[in-house]
Amino acid sequence: MKLGLINSAWAQAGRGVEHGIAKTKEIGFDTIDIFADPLDLDPKETAAIKAACAQADLPIVSVACVAVGLVDFNPSVQRWNRERVLAYLDFARLLGARNLLLVLGEYIWDRQVIPPAEQWATAVRQLRSIAPRARDLDLEIALELEPFSSSLLNSVETMKRFLDDVDHPAVKANLDISHLALARQAAGLLPALMGRVAHVHISDCDGKVHGDLPPGRGVVDFAPYLNAIRELDIPDAAISVELEYCPDPDRIEEWVAEAYASTAALLKTTGLRG
Repeated sequence: MKLGLINSAWAQAGRGVEHGIAKTKEIGFDTIDIFADPLDLDPKETAAIKAACAQADLPIVSVACVAVGLVDFNPSVQRWNRERVLAYLDFARLLGARNLLLVLGEYIWDRQVIPPAEQWATAVRQLRSIAPRARDLDLEIALELEPFSSSLLNSVETMKRFLDDVDHPAVKANLDISHLALARQAAGLLPALMGRVAHVHISDCDGKVHGDLPPGRGVVDFAPYLNAIRELDIPDAAISVELEYCPDPDRIEEWVAEAYASTAALLKTTGLRG
């Protein structure tokens, strides 16, 4: 399994995206995920990202897209977000990524006013309409399991049910180990997603709130999850470290290096990486 980093970790560095890409390679990561909005980039910026990753010999595994508006109750907002996701797919293909990491929205108004089943059906319909473009571009869509109570996909069961309802081979799951722990989803549940996982995230937390800390700084028991993920036999598997803000921005390089070292040790211990 390759060890990667989501490049948003470098947001606090206060330098260009090329700096973060070079540092990612210098620290020792095998791959990189790109968190950037193609609607905010001009062609030169996109070309710079691709060139910097190629120069650093860092394959781009995933492009991250937060698209909560796909399930908005306004059709015009849904249409705009669908076009944005399609632009993300084109962007991911241009960068040579393997998948688009997609974050869906949440049930609005505490599941009142609009029936939850209707919101669920909207999300299914949207993914069914987007998936063929992913297939045509030889990409997968990796849906992130979020740990929040209002999230559409916040458990292994809801993820499996959603994948069943969409029923398209290009649409799979992303497993975020910290999210699984926060959602009280035991590692023993993961076999239900056999053959349906495209990507993995790893980070730590305090067991209560979303944290995206370097592994070892929180309470997550990683070994059961990593052992279960190994058994899922994910093709060309990559696990990407996801970090939120460093408490001391001036020490961001140490923060990322710590996350690399602790994650590499975990993967070695569980036989996922040499």
